[in-house]
Amino acid sequence: MDMSYINYAAVVVAALSSFFVGGLWYSPLLFGKVWMKANAFTEEQVEGFSKGRMFGWSLLFALVMSMNLAIFLATAETDWLWGLTAGGLAGAGWVAMGIGVVGLFENRSWSYILVNAGYNVVSFLLMGLIIGAWR
Repeated sequence: MDMSYINYAAVVVAALSSFFVGGLWYSPLLFGKVWMKANAFTEEQVEGFSKGRMFGWSLLFALVMSMNLAIFLATAETDWLWGLTAGGLAGAGWVAMGIGVVGLFENRSWSYILVNAGYNVVSFLLMGLIIGAWR
């Protein structure tokens, strides 16, 4: 790993991309209603959630995840394809499986596991693609 290969603008854009994916993923257009049902949330409850808390902490966590991925990709050989591959491996092999294990021990539904794990797989794919391509 060579930190000089990290494009910090790409790290920020990759982190922000998770907001774009999440906004679409958890919208009524895709999986928002399934997610709400899997969590037994009402629309009133979701509207009452602290947006500052959600978005503030989510941005910090997305920056940490994006930077972590960028550190793994900090080599001269990294390109868009390896970024995409590494993002997919991290998203599917680590994050999605971690959500799956926790979900199983919490006796969560498969809908809960698949919606949340799927979001993370897609987010990590896009983060890896951005970091790998934007050298």
